[in-house]
Amino acid sequence: MDLAFFSRLLSLLYSDSGKVLVRTFLAKAISALGVLGLVAVVGRLYGPQGLGVFALAQSILIGAGIIARRGMDGALIRFVGRDHHAPQVGRYLLWAIKRSLFVSVPFALLLIAVRVAIGRFFSIPDLSAVLVGIGLAVPFYSCAFLLSAFFKGVRRPATAAFLENGSISLLTGLFVLIIGYGFGDLRLSLVGIAYMVSAFLVSLQGAGQALLWLRRQGNNQSGCVLVETERLEFDQASKAFFVMGLASFMQSVLSIMIAGKFLNSVDMGLFKSAQQIAISVGFVLLVINTIYPPRFAALYHRGEIEALGRVARNSALLGLVIASPFLLLCLLAPYWVLGWLGDGFQSAALLLRVMALGQLVSVATGSVGFLLNMTGHESTMKKIAISCSALGLLAFLVLTPLLGALGAALALAFVLVAQNLVAMFFVWLRLEIWTMPGPNWLLLLGIIGRGRSSSR
Repeated sequence: MDLAFFSRLLSLLYSDSGKVLVRTFLAKAISALGVLGLVAVVGRLYGPQGLGVFALAQSILIGAGIIARRGMDGALIRFVGRDHHAPQVGRYLLWAIKRSLFVSVPFALLLIAVRVAIGRFFSIPDLSAVLVGIGLAVPFYSCAFLLSAFFKGVRRPATAAFLENGSISLLTGLFVLIIGYGFGDLRLSLVGIAYMVSAFLVSLQGAGQALLWLRRQGNNQSGCVLVETERLEFDQASKAFFVMGLASFMQSVLSIMIAGKFLNSVDMGLFKSAQQIAISVGFVLLVINTIYPPRFAALYHRGEIEALGRVARNSALLGLVIASPFLLLCLLAPYWVLGWLGDGFQSAALLLRVMALGQLVSVATGSVGFLLNMTGHESTMKKIAISCSALGLLAFLVLTPLLGALGAALALAFVLVAQNLVAMFFVWLRLEIWTMPGPNWLLLLGIIGRGRSSSR
C-alpha cells in the first residue's frame, strides 16, 4: 500500500500538473517567506508591541482590499479561466480594475482622514501614524490582487503568486531593514510608507506583465466591449465570491480587530506571530488554489465530472503531503520556530499549535470552496460562508475576553475547521466528489450524494 501511495505521488509530480505545482510552490514559498520575513523584521526591530500595532494596521488594509475588490478576483478566475484565449479576457480585467479603483481611492482618503479616531478607538496612538502609508497602499494593493487573479485564469499561477501579499511583504521587509539598520530610523510610521511603495511597485509590475501577455496573444481590446449580459453575469458572480470572502475577512481582519479591542498590543503581537506562522501550513492550499480553480471551471464546463473528481483529490493529496513537514515543525518545535521572530514571542507556542491544527484540516479537505464556486454552486458556498462567519464572530466575541489570546486562536481555528468541513460535505452532496485522501467516510456513514457520479 505504501509503494502504491508513493507511486501515485511520483506520477502526480511528473505530470504536467505536477510540474506546474512545483513551480508555483516555489513561487508561493518565496511569497510565504516574504510574509514571515516581514513579521520577523518588525518583531525584531519593534518587539511584540510594535508587531501588534502593525498587525492591526495591516488587517485594516486587508479588509479595505476585500471591500474594494468585492469578489471580482474570484470572478476573474472563473470567467477568464473558462476560455483564457477569448478576446474579452482583457476587458474583464479592465472592468474589474476600474470598479475597484472607484471604491479603493475614496476608501484610502477616508482612512487617512479618520486615522486619529481609529487610533483612539483601539487605544493605540501609534496606529494613526502607520495608517498614513497603509491608506495610500489600498488602491495598489487591490489592483495587485486583481492582476494576480487574471494570471491564475490564464494559467500563469507562478506569475500570479508573485502579485499578492507575499511579494509586497518581502519588499516591505527589505525597505524596513534598509531604513532601520542602514539609517537607524526606527519610526514605526515608516513601515506603512514602505508598504505603500511596495504595493505600488508590485501592481505596476503586474500591469506591465498583463499588457505584454495580451499583446503576445494578439488580444486587441480596443474593439472588444463586454455586453450587458456579460457584465451582469460577472457582477452576479462577483457578489457570490465576495460573500465567500467573508470567511477570509473574518480570519484576516475582524479577528485582529477584535484582538486589538480586547487585548493589549503585546498579546495582539503574540497572536499575530502565531497566526502568520500557522499560515505556513495553510500556504500549500494557497498554491493549490492558484493552479486548480480555472481547471475546475473548465472541466465542469465540458461536463467531465469524473476528471474533475480526480483533479480535486490529487490536489488535496499533494497539498497534504507537502504541508506535513510544516505541521510537524509547528507542533513539535513551536518554541524554536517562534524564536526566529526575536525575544518575547515563545509564549505564543500554544497559540501556534492550535492554529496549525486548524490549517491542517483546511489543507486536508482540499479546495472545497472553489469547487463549489467554480461549478455553479455559489449560492451554497455563500450560505456556508455567512453561517460559519457569524458563528466565528460569536466565538471571537465570547472567547477572546474570557481566554485572551488563546480564545482568539481557538475561535480562528474553529472558523477554518467548520467552513471547510461543511463545504466538503456539500461538495459530496451536490457533485458526488470526495476530496480528502483516503476512504470516503461520508459514504461509509450512508450519506449518498445527489449530484452526478464521480467517485465512490
